[in-house]
Amino acid sequence: MTLPVAMSAAPEETAAPPPGRSRRLLDLALRVAGGLIAVLGGTLTAVLELLLATLRVGGQLIGVSVLVAIGANIALSWFAHEAVGRRWAVALPATPWFVLMAVAAVRTAEGDLLVSGDNWVGLAMIVAGAMTFAVMGFRQILAPPPVPSGD
Repeated sequence: MTLPVAMSAAPEETAAPPPGRSRRLLDLALRVAGGLIAVLGGTLTAVLELLLATLRVGGQLIGVSVLVAIGANIALSWFAHEAVGRRWAVALPATPWFVLMAVAAVRTAEGDLLVSGDNWVGLAMIVAGAMTFAVMGFRQILAPPPVPSGD
């Protein structure tokens, strides 16, 4: 007795990409996407912090933007390092953050100024945010090299 042979209408694949190459391409794409998200996050949190720097309750400035700057910059630094997998990745969210803070501190031709010298919250936010990025970057420099996985 003979068994029937299964026939397929789909053409046979002749050259499948090696599994290692497609995995490396996917890893690279995810790292690039993570880096772009970190840059976007740095930009968005800088704008949010600048908006919160002038927040007043009962006519008094409150320092909520300082706390947001510290928390968001820690989270962005961690995310950038985890997503990109490189020690220098902390620069991805820090660069647009620093650029926006520098732009906010310069008076325009019309006289507009986002962070003035008499706004203690804005100045504290810039110092706290910059120190947070500096500490997170320094921690990455001092971190021991990763142990290679056995997969």
